[in-house]
This record gives sequence, structure tokens and C-alpha cells, in this order.
Amino acid sequence: MQRLDQFKLPASFRGRSALICQFWWLVQSCLFATSPQFMYRWRNFLLRTFGAKIGKDVIIRPTARVTYPWKLTVGDYAWIGDHVELYTLAEIHIAAHTVISQRSYLCTGSHDPASRNFRIFAKPIIINEGAWIATDVFVAPGVTIGSNAIIGARSTLLTDAKADYVYIGSPAKPIKLRVFEDA
Repeated sequence: MQRLDQFKLPASFRGRSALICQFWWLVQSCLFATSPQFMYRWRNFLLRTFGAKIGKDVIIRPTARVTYPWKLTVGDYAWIGDHVELYTLAEIHIAAHTVISQRSYLCTGSHDPASRNFRIFAKPIIINEGAWIATDVFVAPGVTIGSNAIIGARSTLLTDAKADYVYIGSPAKPIKLRVFEDA
């Protein structure tokens, strides 16, 4: 039987003090989430203030949520849609020209199912340049998505995705190459 009464959060797991975490969650709820759609620079400023590395002309919608911004890196011209959850128990690296569509969930942490005390772990997610995560996709801890890969709508990505491939399903599997039209 698992014993939740024996659960202990590892020291420095959050990366900042409990006070800073609570302050960020308050700022996110009151200033970030209530900002009008067009105020991308304002939201980027708030994230940077709390330690996120945000590139040039990044679009992040006000309903997106970031657990710990100091563990987030977003490259130039990336888009993060409405109701995207960036569960940054570990680092999330989103490269330039990447799209993360609405309602997707990038999850860097979970619990060890063999652990009686429900031990928590975190593994980074890396999304390379030009990738597109379509609507309502779940990305598991420790996953790397290759450049220009597409993860189709409502897919569950549990393993790495190769560059230039389209993945769909639950669990997501590669179905074809992503081919761009001629310029």
C-alpha cells in the first residue's frame, strides 16, 4: 500500500522559496491571467521578472499557466495557446518558431509508482525549433521533440519524437514525414 503520510518533497525541489512560489501564483492569477489578449509583452515581462527566459516576439495567451517560471525557456517567435499548462517541476525548453496549441499539457513531473512513500520525480521536456504541438496534447516527463515535428491533436506523447515527423495517437506514433510546400 502507498503511504502518503510518509511523502516528503525533496529539498529545493521547487527551485525557489515557498514565499516566492506563492507570490508568483498570486501574480499569475491577478495580473497575468486577467490581462487582455493583446498584452503579450506584459505577460512576457511578468515571466521574465520571475526568472523565465523569454525570446523576442513570443506570444503567450493569458489563460496559459506556468508552475515555476524560473524553469521555463521560450525561444523567439514561439506561440503558447489558451489553457496550455506548463507544469515546470523540471525545466521546459521551447525553441524558436514553436507552436503549443490550446489545452496542451507539458508535464515534467510525476510520482514513482513503485515507491510506497509516493516519491516525486522531475525530468525536463525539450521542444526543438519549428515543432508544433496541436490542441489537447499530453507530453510526458523527459520527452524531447525534434525540430519541425508535429504532435497531432489529442495525442499522448510518452517517448521522444523524431525531427520532421508527424505523430498521432495515444500513445503517439509516427505516421509520416512532415513535408513543407515549396517557397
